Amino acid sequence: MSKKLTNSSGIPYFEHQDSQTVGARGPVLLQDFILQENLAHFVRERIPERVVHAKGSGAYGKFTVTHDISEYTRAKLFSKVGNSCKMFARFSTVGGEKGSADTARDPRGFALKFYTEDGNWDLVGNNTPVFFIKDAKKFPDFIHTQKRHPKTNLKSHTMMWDFWSLNPESLHQVLILMSDRGTPYGYRHMHGFGSHTFSMINAKNERIWVKFHFKTKQGIKNFTDTEATKISGENPDFAQEDLCTAIENGDFPKWTMYIQVMTEEQAREFKWNPFDVTKVWFQSEFPLIEVGEMELNEVPRNYFAHVEQSTFSPSNLIDGISFSPDKMLQGRLFSYPDAHRYRVGINAHQLEVNRCPFEVNNYQRDGYMADSKNYEDKPNYFPNSFDEIRPDSAYKKLEEDLDSNVVAHFDRNEDDNDHYTQPGLLYSKAMTAEDRTNLVNNIIGHMRKIDGPQKDLIINRQLCHFFRANVEMGMRIASGLSVKIDDNVMQHIK
Repeated sequence: MSKKLTNSSGIPYFEHQDSQTVGARGPVLLQDFILQENLAHFVRERIPERVVHAKGSGAYGKFTVTHDISEYTRAKLFSKVGNSCKMFARFSTVGGEKGSADTARDPRGFALKFYTEDGNWDLVGNNTPVFFIKDAKKFPDFIHTQKRHPKTNLKSHTMMWDFWSLNPESLHQVLILMSDRGTPYGYRHMHGFGSHTFSMINAKNERIWVKFHFKTKQGIKNFTDTEATKISGENPDFAQEDLCTAIENGDFPKWTMYIQVMTEEQAREFKWNPFDVTKVWFQSEFPLIEVGEMELNEVPRNYFAHVEQSTFSPSNLIDGISFSPDKMLQGRLFSYPDAHRYRVGINAHQLEVNRCPFEVNNYQRDGYMADSKNYEDKPNYFPNSFDEIRPDSAYKKLEEDLDSNVVAHFDRNEDDNDHYTQPGLLYSKAMTAEDRTNLVNNIIGHMRKIDGPQKDLIINRQLCHFFRANVEMGMRIASGLSVKIDDNVMQHIK
């Protein structure tokens, strides 16, 4: 049965292709309201793109609990093996704009939304277990260096390496970025990490610290730098196409979820700050504990409605899972929902992709694009004598004692300035000989694009960081950049 063509108010009309004019060649009339409505809507079809993670792909799926971790958390999702929930995942590059290539050398966002009976749980991480900085106050400056130069509007390798060389805490992530892990073969063949340290609270109100890992069941697969550059030009939407094609063909990508667990006592005795997102917990000390399986099996029917308008925030934490003193995480608890209020609107949570499919009872009202079907004429204040909404003491937050009551701007690196041990082990122990060669060549190629009057200063400063992590790596990079390293330089590095 054919359907009538209507405007946005449901009014049928016929003339969709020809404007109303005075005569066949005369001026167009303002009274052609269909023309006005379609043009007005067209120029408002876009919303501000994400400042970071603008280029992304998304899919719906299912998460299933396969192993019992109820000793660590009282979260209902993990209360028994076999529990499952619908979920939504969005993968993305970080620095590029919405139209950029999704095979560029960049970290990848790995954002997950679990629709649980206790509300939506968002785990907003990356495909790396660490990050460039450890304090959110530095984030705007860092991202500015990954975007475009204020004068030329071009990407600037000079800005990038200037910042990294002045912030040695970034070295761990820089080595991962410059390795072939910085150019993954689409989104299906990469691991995901919550990156930050979170906490879990069990039924006895006991807390442990936790990190989340998602290991791809498709196997790790990366592009070389040459391959990634080639594909970026041939198909800048490679990762989007790869994900959609696989799901449409029934080849549903899967990841196994693991956690690492650290007690509060272990945290106090740990060699490094366990809440420092530039560090990892060694799996030899804190082994992976299998939890469940994530499967993506549905491509959204409308990209804009579901992927572009999806919003994730680390502050969306369900009972039994909570935050930690991680300074980067603490900053994200505010900045992420604030970004969504600006980009999508104060009622973004009412959109289908963001909406909790279970109970939502509160006294938030109105604002742009408000949809009242969940509350209609119910009271908009608390307490009141008319509704049945009551705070449930079972969800009372864990009370905790802080280690200090001193308020100050503490140096993020004081007594925590070992920026080289873990990057050095990444190079010497975790990487194969081929990985190391590709890493060195990628760094050399990238750093050769540093220019300007401070070129030598930036290169030498960054070389010092490489040498402190691993002398062999430093020598290979210095040689590739035609920088002569003499005994005086080596003495300075030590």
